Parts: sequence; C-alpha cells; structure tokens
Amino acid sequence: MQDQGQDRNEQLEERTEQQIQVRRVTHFHAAWTEQERGGPGAFTVQLNLDNGADEYILRPTADDADVLLKLLSHSDHVIFDLSRKVLIFNNPSTD
Repeated sequence: MQDQGQDRNEQLEERTEQQIQVRRVTHFHAAWTEQERGGPGAFTVQLNLDNGADEYILRPTADDADVLLKLLSHSDHVIFDLSRKVLIFNNPSTD
C-alpha cells in the first residue's frame, strides 16, 4: 500500500516538473565546434536550468554569442521561458 502512495507522489512530482515552463539559469557552458577543416564553425551555449532539473541548448550566431555571453556573465540572475524560448536578464551591468 505504501508503494502505491510513493508511486503516486512520484507521478505527481513528475507531472509538476513537466508543467514548469519558466526556470532559472543556474549555470551555462559555451562551446565552439569545427564543422569541417578550414570551414566555419558553430557556437553552442548549454543552459543548465534550476541546478540540473532541465537543460536547453542554444545555437547562436557568432555576433549573438558574443552579446549573449556578456549578458549571461553580467546579470544578477537569468530566467529562461521554455515554452516561448526567451531569456530574461535581471539587472545586467553596463560594464
């Protein structure tokens, strides 16, 4: 009987996690990948959301990656809206 209660709690928790559409960016990692020898590469920025509860990969252009990394580094905290694919920066410094 206790196993059924635990299973139900786990199902409810999983459903709640799936319904959360806005998460805090707790870490980010930038990478550049060579596409072919001597050719242009591709930037990716991995967003770690709510300490690993979720993640999302961005594929910005080189110009966008430059601005994006500055905003991520100079904001008090950042929120990512998973449903609209929007980053919201809180109090970015102007340095």
